[in-house]
Amino acid sequence: MSESALVLFSGGQDSATCLAWALDRFGRVETLGFDYGQRHRVELECRAVFRDRIAAAFPAWAAKLGEDHSLPLEALRAVSDTALTRDTAIEMGAHGLPNTFVPGRNLIFMTFAAALAYRRGHKHLVTGVCETDYSGYPDCRDDTMKALQVALNLGMEKRFVIHTPLMWRDKAATWALAEALGGTALVEAVLEDTHSCYLGDRSQRHPWGYGCGRCPACDLRRRGWEAWRAAAA
Repeated sequence: MSESALVLFSGGQDSATCLAWALDRFGRVETLGFDYGQRHRVELECRAVFRDRIAAAFPAWAAKLGEDHSLPLEALRAVSDTALTRDTAIEMGAHGLPNTFVPGRNLIFMTFAAALAYRRGHKHLVTGVCETDYSGYPDCRDDTMKALQVALNLGMEKRFVIHTPLMWRDKAATWALAEALGGTALVEAVLEDTHSCYLGDRSQRHPWGYGCGRCPACDLRRRGWEAWRAAAA
C-alpha cells in the first residue's frame, strides 16, 4: 500500500509488533513515543534500538521506516496517581481496575497522534491496544477506539483510520504474529529489544525477554510466550 501510517510505538512488545505489521502494509511509516514520567521509562530507551535492529535485519522495511517522534507529556503524570507514575505497590483498586491504569492515557495519546498525523499527512494511525489479553483498561477497548476515530475525524475535519491489529489477539497470538511477519529475526528483536515490565527491570533475562518476572506485565508476557511455544511444539 502506498499510503503512510503513524505508529504509536512505546518500545514494548505490542507496539513493536504493530510497527512490523505497519511496515508490512504501508508505503511509509513513522513512529511516535510519549514520555509521561512513566515508572518504566526504560521502554523509551528501547525504541531506537529496536528501530535500528529491524532496519538492519529487514532492508525492505528500512526503506519504508521514516522519522521517529517523541513528545513530553509530564502533565499526564502530574494529574494521575497510579503505579505506573508513582513508586507504589501494584494492586487492584477499589473501582475494580488495577492501579496501573492511567486515566485518559490512550485518549490523550491518540489525540496527540492525530494532531501529528494531521501535520505530517498520515491517514492511518496504528496502536497496540488489546481487549483480549489485557488488564481491563477501558481505554484499550474496541468501542473506545471506534468512538475516538469518530471524534478525531469530526474534530479535525479529516479521515483518519485507527488500526488495532492486536485487538482480538491474546499474547500467544501476538508472538505468533511477530513470527509470521518477520520470522525468527523479528521474534529475537522483540525478545531482546522491547520492554514490558512495569518496574522497568532489565537486569534479568528470561526466555520471554527482560523483566522482574513478577509484575502483571511480565506475567502476561511470560504466559503468552509459553502458550505460543507449547502450541508450536
